[in-house]
Amino acid sequence: MHPGVIEAGCDEAGRGCLCGPVACAAVILPDDFECEGLNDSKQLSEKKREELRPFIEENALAWAVVMVGPEEIDEINILNASIEGMHRALTQLAVRPQHIIVDGNRFRQFEDIPHTTVVKGDSKYMSIAAASILAKTHRDELMVELSEKYPGYGWEKHKGYPTKAHKEAIRKLGLTPLHRKSFNCGYA
Repeated sequence: MHPGVIEAGCDEAGRGCLCGPVACAAVILPDDFECEGLNDSKQLSEKKREELRPFIEENALAWAVVMVGPEEIDEINILNASIEGMHRALTQLAVRPQHIIVDGNRFRQFEDIPHTTVVKGDSKYMSIAAASILAKTHRDELMVELSEKYPGYGWEKHKGYPTKAHKEAIRKLGLTPLHRKSFNCGYA
């Protein structure tokens, strides 16, 4: 977006889920970064996201993924939890960005670094697309692990999104400590 400027792209995954954390990522790519097929994580197959993840992690100048848990989501709401998570990810970057680009239309000032929000930014800017992929793959991996601790909910398949099967499992099994109590989890 700004050639020669160290720019961090930010995105999140899991904002619309009924359970688990929201995963927030920040990625700084080198100016000469090229990656065939890099796009919004929602447009890619799970297999393709898993292939791209190590390439992004190895070739980025800096990257970080932060999870914000369901208790904090319930306390401050999902939008604030997403922004807070992106701020935490930016704090963890090994390289300080000079500019931040964020997928979506809402963000709060981070330190003294200028930022730009970009609707559908994950399909327009590689650093946001990379952040989208890292957030999604890290969160999916965690939800598969958590599905072993809480069997019967199908998290290994739907990753906590509000599918018919997930809502049915909630009605049958009740809520877990990982469900977001402030969300209508489909049992009402």
